Amino acid sequence: MTTTTPLQLDIAPLSGSIGAEIRGLDLHQTLDTETVAAVRQALLDYKVIFFPGAHLDPQEHKEFAALFGEPTVAHPVIPGLDDHKEVFEIDYTKARTLYAERSKGDEYGDRERWHTDVTFVERPPLGSILNAIVIPPAGGDTLWADTQAAYEDLSQPIRQLVDRLTAVHDGNRNFSTLLKQFGQGEWDGETFTELVQVEHPVVRTHPETGRRNLFVNPGFTKRIKGLTARESDAILQFLYRHMTTPEYVVRYRWEEGDLGFWDNRTTMHYAIHDYGSAHRVIQRVTIRGDRPY
Repeated sequence: MTTTTPLQLDIAPLSGSIGAEIRGLDLHQTLDTETVAAVRQALLDYKVIFFPGAHLDPQEHKEFAALFGEPTVAHPVIPGLDDHKEVFEIDYTKARTLYAERSKGDEYGDRERWHTDVTFVERPPLGSILNAIVIPPAGGDTLWADTQAAYEDLSQPIRQLVDRLTAVHDGNRNFSTLLKQFGQGEWDGETFTELVQVEHPVVRTHPETGRRNLFVNPGFTKRIKGLTARESDAILQFLYRHMTTPEYVVRYRWEEGDLGFWDNRTTMHYAIHDYGSAHRVIQRVTIRGDRPY
């Protein structure tokens, strides 16, 4: 079943909670203000939206991202493409050979766990836009979890508990080895030589919708501030299991050229590594965000 906006965007929801495809929109053309606003509203409504068969080159990828905010550098630690510093490319075939021994599998292994992009900085990205460059013939899907729906379905006593909590986020487990290799990182116009832990609320308020959602993830959340290790682990593990309940999750099967755009403020995602030695290459551009509150 599809729905159509007044601007004739063809939107096909992928589940009752999260995810939709937008079909028939030519992203090689400049989008007018009304269409950009409609796409942005679709992002807020569905949390992750897909444009099948977009086939954007890196410059077009960046220009599309710029319609919704300021593109960041590719990644706080890992440089972007030589001619496009905002484009973060992961060639999983190269990653297995180039980084597995140096980082003992942490860098690209943990990226395939549930995570929200770059929450180990003070201002994580607003959103991420992924361009499917090379997709395996089987496997390589991605899952997204709706952390807003997960929060709203908690019982009132649990919501009251987590509303008051603050979590510590840390990128060292995943990226400290690579930061030493590259010498320095960059984010929000500042360079650094070490990754410093940051604090974010366990429940953040979405700056555009005003709705609340859980903002912790297994990839980068280290602990809950002020709790014992046992208490923190118990609460985080409960939240992670709850957030990844199938009713809150959508699974997308990529085709080469597809573009996926997710709201990084209200989702987690998981790139499934079920394609063996097959080749998989993606490119990602992130959009500058604000400080969670």
